[in-house]
Amino acid sequence: MIIDKLENAEYYYKLGERFKTAFEYLKSTDMNKLENGKYEIDGDNIFVSVQEYTTKPIEEGRWEAHRKYADIQFLIKGTEKLGYTDARDLIPETEYNGENDILFLKGDGQFAVAHAGDFLVFFPQDAHMPCISNEKQENVKKAVVKIKL
Repeated sequence: MIIDKLENAEYYYKLGERFKTAFEYLKSTDMNKLENGKYEIDGDNIFVSVQEYTTKPIEEGRWEAHRKYADIQFLIKGTEKLGYTDARDLIPETEYNGENDILFLKGDGQFAVAHAGDFLVFFPQDAHMPCISNEKQENVKKAVVKIKL
């Protein structure tokens, strides 16, 4: 798991060409102007989902993990907590869904607070719990870039 500010994205270009392309897209696009929805950057190799929502209490959160894609979760507006832990330390709650590349899990982990301009990168070993309220429920706008590994 990585947490940083978008202004430091160049440090992560070494993760590979797809990561470089994804970070350059985030830096060069006025994300505030994008409507909710899915936008292809490089077919199914790199795409972004823009979403607006109200953060929720931790009791309503779910741990998730992916196998085919890494996530770059970039906060466009607002603040939220995101949980993270090694997926191997959690108990599967559902069967892995290969079509949607998602596995839901249960257990405990740590939390980081992200503000507008911050991003977090989650790899397949990183279970994560997004969309959690920090101190109060808040409207958030976020871009989730999916990078095929």
